[in-house]
Amino acid sequence: MNQYVYLLDMKQSLLLLFVILSGITFAQNRPQEPKEPFKYRTEDVVFRNEADSIELAGTLTLPKKGKNFPAVVLISGSGAQDRNSEILGHKPFLVIADYLTKNGIAVLRVDDRGTGKSEGNYNEASLDDFVRDAESAFDFLKSHKKIDDSRIGLVGHSLGGVIAPIIASKNDEVAFIVMLAGSGIRGDQLMLLQKEVIERGMSVPESAVEMGQKNMRGAYEIILESPENDEVLTDDLETYFTEVFGGVIPKAQIETIAEQLSYPWLADFIRFDPKTALSKTNCPVLALNGSKDVQVPPTENLEEIEAALTEGGNSNVTTKELEGLNHLFQECETGLPIEYAKIEETFSPKALQIMSDWILKQAK
Repeated sequence: MNQYVYLLDMKQSLLLLFVILSGITFAQNRPQEPKEPFKYRTEDVVFRNEADSIELAGTLTLPKKGKNFPAVVLISGSGAQDRNSEILGHKPFLVIADYLTKNGIAVLRVDDRGTGKSEGNYNEASLDDFVRDAESAFDFLKSHKKIDDSRIGLVGHSLGGVIAPIIASKNDEVAFIVMLAGSGIRGDQLMLLQKEVIERGMSVPESAVEMGQKNMRGAYEIILESPENDEVLTDDLETYFTEVFGGVIPKAQIETIAEQLSYPWLADFIRFDPKTALSKTNCPVLALNGSKDVQVPPTENLEEIEAALTEGGNSNVTTKELEGLNHLFQECETGLPIEYAKIEETFSPKALQIMSDWILKQAK
């Protein structure tokens, strides 16, 4: 039983983009993926994160005619992703950018640091580093001659939905934010909830679910109590997992999960309570979650997001639970990650329209 629980934890070490790869046959048909020639302009761009001395690369899409466009920066979820946020043959950021730009909204999507044509090292970065990357993208849009610098917003998926309010909470120039499956509870609590919901959806025996909660809670407590993301934290986690799984799990696997859980950005996320930023976010906010999202369960997170925003004095808050959608905003059956690759739909047209209509309303 311990080995089974550990393997689930191992697969969950990049938790906000939890994907079970074994046994999946990738569906080849992705009907929503746009093909050239596009009905809008595209620019390959490079801009600099001056604070960290790295260059970031991306694609800016702009309507063909006019100027002073409203614009958004797309901010990806956890795990190093390219500008299309490609996963399992799907390119959700390409689909989102295509839809929004056709509706008059300029879109900047960016290779994460250390991915594609962007410099840097993803797993050596902190949560603050990711915030600075997105801030640099925002500043780049502000300087673009075709963009209305008073109508620039942030659209973040999953971890990106945590980063967006961090930026908005300290920058009044952010016109609005859209949180796509963004979380409203502290990272360790979200990861435990995610693990519980996924395992129950997979019919894992209740005793194993409870044991997994206990084992991972102990690891998260070590991270919560650790002041630094360093070798000491990695060693402490390795010692803990050796005590829990020693003799059952190979030493190399224990070392790997200890190393992954002490990645600076992931340890920062585990400690971070989104309410600290949400309570200081005053711009308009749209928060969307799928009703079948098992990675960021909708009820617990949307309630906390709305409460933190309204208690902080924000009166322009819209939260929606979209029926039948999973963490990637696909129409689905169970919402479990094992379905992601099998589904042909990349991003729900219903969610695209809600997002586009709301952004255009804020941009008037």
